[in-house]
Amino acid sequence: FRSVNLWVTNRILSALLGGYAFTWGFASLGIAGLAALGVDFHEAETGILMLAFLVFLGVFLWAFACRSVARVWAVLAGGGAVMTLSAWLIQQTMLS
Repeated sequence: FRSVNLWVTNRILSALLGGYAFTWGFASLGIAGLAALGVDFHEAETGILMLAFLVFLGVFLWAFACRSVARVWAVLAGGGAVMTLSAWLIQQTMLS
């Protein structure tokens, strides 16, 4: 019984926290990328944030469907970190 509670807790945390990190990275990279391509910042922000709702839903559901919780954490937290770093690099390039 105890291991089932741990499994469920880990899945919920990975879906919520990992999904949030991945969606944050997606949104920051999308907004920075579109702004770098010349799209107005507020238009890019609005479009990407509307799409981010669907991205979060997809990764949230995938976190429960995936067999390995370690893979979920690696993809969601790792992917979110890579996308956030990429967005930061694009912003630094735009500012210099």
